[in-house]
Amino acid sequence: MSRKIEVNRDIYIGGKSFNIIAGPCAVESYEQIDEIGRFLHKIGVKILRGGAFKPRTNPDSFQGLGLEGLKMLYDMKQKYGLSIISEIMDPRDIDSSHDYIDIIQIGSRNMQNFSLLKEMGKIDKPVMLKRGMSATIKEWIMAAEYIKIGGNEKIILCERGIRTFEDYTRNTLDLMSVPILKEISDYPVFVDPSHGTGRKELVLPASKAAKTLNADGIIVEIHPEPDKALSDGLQSLNFKEFEKLYKELI
Repeated sequence: MSRKIEVNRDIYIGGKSFNIIAGPCAVESYEQIDEIGRFLHKIGVKILRGGAFKPRTNPDSFQGLGLEGLKMLYDMKQKYGLSIISEIMDPRDIDSSHDYIDIIQIGSRNMQNFSLLKEMGKIDKPVMLKRGMSATIKEWIMAAEYIKIGGNEKIILCERGIRTFEDYTRNTLDLMSVPILKEISDYPVFVDPSHGTGRKELVLPASKAAKTLNADGIIVEIHPEPDKALSDGLQSLNFKEFEKLYKELI
């Protein structure tokens, strides 16, 4: 059984619980994130994801709203009682972002940003460490050790797919990492079926498989109008699709 990590009062990850985290790839506007926050609160989701700092492969793509996006997410916490997970990319952003985020996400591109990982070791907040797109399981665990040796053992591992020769899906979702990590560590293990597949029609079957393999939860991208999303619309579920997923899993 995974270690139990407290996020906020009455909200835990690990142990015997299965958590669903949901939200948009990126915070685009107050109206967008408020609509999502209200929906998630209504159906019972406790943790809202949302990108404020967006490390995009194409520099011309939407890069996020930065600190203003975090302030919007924090408003959702105050308004709907949601805990917040969001990514930090740069050690220089830690102090200004700290109070707005409950779970700090380290994205795939920063899994081996050792300067950033060392700073995460000094923070008394849960850290979700996503697997690097070309990282082995051993390299992933070693990255987590950089956080742990700094004193922070509130680490959540997240499988989000790895890069292979296959191009039908955005990444190749390595679901076997879940039982392997359960065998060699006691960190809670999440799966990101949105990035792992890149195709909305595969998110539900990948999520069911993750739960069957005893993952501690999933993190899913949703959007009120995926066709109009500024990033990752093809892998984002609309509200109706997400509600179906939530009911079938919970």
